[in-house]
Amino acid sequence: MKSKIINMVERLKDKEDRMLESLFASESIADNGFSQKVVSRVRRRIWIQRLSLPIAFVVGGAIAVKPLSQFVAAMSKMFVFIPQSFSSRIESVPFDRLPPVSSIFIAATLVMVFLLVSRLLED
Repeated sequence: MKSKIINMVERLKDKEDRMLESLFASESIADNGFSQKVVSRVRRRIWIQRLSLPIAFVVGGAIAVKPLSQFVAAMSKMFVFIPQSFSSRIESVPFDRLPPVSSIFIAATLVMVFLLVSRLLED
């Protein structure tokens, strides 16, 4: 049992509609694998785009290891010049008063999420 709406639409088809319908109903043209080649190239490009940023991050990190270690060594030498009065005040702070590492991590994560969301909203 067909509904009346479908029957009405079939009655309203003109010559051009029937011609288009017959064109799309025909078999596809053999392309000797051209479609598959295009699809594989598109997929390959997508994978290249997905992997390029992590690979660049790893390569950049590997390059930055030596300057970072030099920076840390230089900063450790700078802490030698901190006055004794300042270092004694830091040592006198009890560990109970310092925030736990988990709280610092949560706060840093919230700040990063806030920055990411604000940047997404700008775009």
